[in-house]
Amino acid sequence: MADRPRCILAFSGGLDTSLCVSWLRDEFGYDVITATVDTGGFDAAEVAAIEARAMETGALKHLCIDATEELFDDWIRHMIAANYLKGGVYPLSVGVERVVQAAHVVKIAEEFGAVAVAHGSTGAGNDQIRFDAVVRTLNPDLKIHAPIRDLGWSRVQEAEYLAERGVHVDPSTTRYSINAGLWGTTIGGGETKTAGEEVPGSVYPATADPNDAPAEGISIDLEFERGIPTSLNGEHLAPIPLLRKLDAIAAEHGVGRGIHLGDTILGIKGRIAFEAPAALVVVDAHRELEKLVLTKWQQLIKDQVSQFYGLHLHEGRYLDPAMRDIEALLDSSQTRVTGSVRIRLHRGTHQVVAMNSPHSLLDASRAAYGEETGLWDGRDAEGFARISAIQSMLAHRARPK
Repeated sequence: MADRPRCILAFSGGLDTSLCVSWLRDEFGYDVITATVDTGGFDAAEVAAIEARAMETGALKHLCIDATEELFDDWIRHMIAANYLKGGVYPLSVGVERVVQAAHVVKIAEEFGAVAVAHGSTGAGNDQIRFDAVVRTLNPDLKIHAPIRDLGWSRVQEAEYLAERGVHVDPSTTRYSINAGLWGTTIGGGETKTAGEEVPGSVYPATADPNDAPAEGISIDLEFERGIPTSLNGEHLAPIPLLRKLDAIAAEHGVGRGIHLGDTILGIKGRIAFEAPAALVVVDAHRELEKLVLTKWQQLIKDQVSQFYGLHLHEGRYLDPAMRDIEALLDSSQTRVTGSVRIRLHRGTHQVVAMNSPHSLLDASRAAYGEETGLWDGRDAEGFARISAIQSMLAHRARPK
């Protein structure tokens, strides 16, 4: 029998991608090669379970690629440098990972001579745009399949389809879709489909309920070198082990839970729950350290380009050349972002309480805010105040009578 055409499916082992294997094989006649691009969300047992599920659903072959280091080096470190939180709350936990996953799927397709790639995104969400944009940019000759988007079935219908083919799906997966990675976990479905329902605490898989967290709380010390977190409580660690350890500590104290409501790429409003203990603590600590060591003009320009950078990353535009230009600015801005930050964790909250840096502009001023300084005297200050008011004074004088 002649070889059938091959399709590479981005595979998570969940309900949606499990259905995709059967659908692509039975309806389109593909030999399906499943690819799990691990961005920090799976342990060894989960990796084994995902492979078993892939073969159970009819995959020809299953691949697992560990892209965690790549994720940090090429994406997360720039998210930290940008202090980016979408809507002021969400660290773009999953969106930042779809780009690296899609890029690897394209690479695998080229290696195996596949004619198509596929993903399990819905027709309403952001991930479909991210995957499609990366694939079309890197290899526009590949056909893209998105069975879940095309079918428009409910999660219950999907489960029934798989059950008819002897594939059992945990009923809990029909209500919520949970995606975990190094930079956080997102929870969609259920109460997140509207703005008027409270998301129950039971949906958060790792963080303690803040009401049940230790009453006394703790303080932790986080050190940065050139904008990269390098030490936790005096222990020097590589970035990924540091983030994992910080995740566990902060989660124990109920830190990291959140709800994000914002604009999707397609223009509608969307809402998700998320938990990202390490991401939220690191971004806030980094931002406060930057206030100590950067000038106000550095902070101003960074805030502007960071919003552009985060939004474009959210919308799957990572491969646009403008993003490399912004990364160059972000990298340059981190030259003096070195120092230690103390953060207080207490029942779901985190607060930066102290910091030190060899590049502190506060120390360099040789003065306390609001007191006398050796950099100018009272007459200088009086003259500065007079001159700084001139434009406002002239505008007030020229107003219509």
